[in-house]
Amino acid sequence: MIKFKLDPKAGTPFYRQIIDQIQFGIACGNLKIGEQLPTVRSLAVDLKVNLNTVAKAYKELEIRNILETQQGTGTFISEIEFEISAKEKEQKLQEICNEFSTIAFSYGFSVDDIINQLNKQK
Repeated sequence: MIKFKLDPKAGTPFYRQIIDQIQFGIACGNLKIGEQLPTVRSLAVDLKVNLNTVAKAYKELEIRNILETQQGTGTFISEIEFEISAKEKEQKLQEICNEFSTIAFSYGFSVDDIINQLNKQK
């Protein structure tokens, strides 16, 4: 199971962030076929968002056959093969790096400082 996190500063709607996290979770193996997701209500409470936000994300993923909802049982990762394109991965990494570097630079860190720290995390 993945830990959902929403970033209000990202400029991306919350429902879209939920969709992206589920898709990337599946693509990298953190979410498995048949795995049950939190209920709309519980995820909305955890993320402190409106129920409709989570419902919209789940509904869009159901339309794409990525999720299956079984009445009375819950929402599950479907058996559809799902991969994220290299272009999508590149765009996501670019977004993450842009956000990260903006924060790091605002604290006065240099590119070398950032690279040295990242190398220590290997």
